Amino acid sequence: MRLIALIEGWPRTVSITGGALLVAVIGILDYVTGYQLTFSAFYLLPIFILAWLGGQWGGLGGAVVSAAARTIVDFLGGRPYPSPVYIVWNTGMRLVLFIVVAQLISIIRQYVDQERAFARIDHLTGAANTRSFMETLKAELGRSRRYTRPFTIAYFDLDNFKAVNDSFGHAAGDKLLKTVVSMIRAHIRVTDVIARLGGDEFALLLPETDESGARAAISKIQSHIQREMQARSCPVSVSIGSFTCSDATMDVDELIHQADDLMYAAKMEGKNAVKYSRT
Repeated sequence: MRLIALIEGWPRTVSITGGALLVAVIGILDYVTGYQLTFSAFYLLPIFILAWLGGQWGGLGGAVVSAAARTIVDFLGGRPYPSPVYIVWNTGMRLVLFIVVAQLISIIRQYVDQERAFARIDHLTGAANTRSFMETLKAELGRSRRYTRPFTIAYFDLDNFKAVNDSFGHAAGDKLLKTVVSMIRAHIRVTDVIARLGGDEFALLLPETDESGARAAISKIQSHIQREMQARSCPVSVSIGSFTCSDATMDVDELIHQADDLMYAAKMEGKNAVKYSRT
């Protein structure tokens, strides 16, 4: 795992170039030590790097280059072969082995990427989960500190959601949560992030958004949700707390707390309302 973290920590072009150069280094060592000692297993390291970062085609390229390098070393090192058939056979066997390893590594990488993605997504709604949202918010806060640009965080709570579960069952409630997330996504930018923090509570991060922009975006979202719920004869509405941050000295917990307090104030004033504030 440390090797993977190290590889992924480098720029991709650097890692891929390094993997290709590593084939050459191993080939030189293989040649210097003579054909009595084999370095074939060491070629698996650059194949791993190229397959992990370059996927199926990167691994395939690494396998072909490694097999070719090993055969060239045999020729230059003067390894005696009684017949060209032996050369073809050995090269073919190495190539098959290297390709199989490369394919397995690329498949494992796909599964790892999927698991990483699932670890950051709420499985019911497809929105970001709490962990993912907190990481994104922390990154946005750092960006705001560097460039002194505002951003807005909004906290959503569905009013009367418990009544839906009690009257129509949890399946209906789950469907409603998915609908709300879909509606919010339909009215936000690609750079905005919607997350489910638990139950019927959601958070929305609007980068590069001052209070005026937040009011326009959130008002649109609230009105669309309200019309949809009315069309469904559903008693659910949404209470929202919107906090625009221009003060980069605040931390992530303070930002969440501010938006949560605003949402709670909106709920206490009769629900189906939005409370705005800014630093």
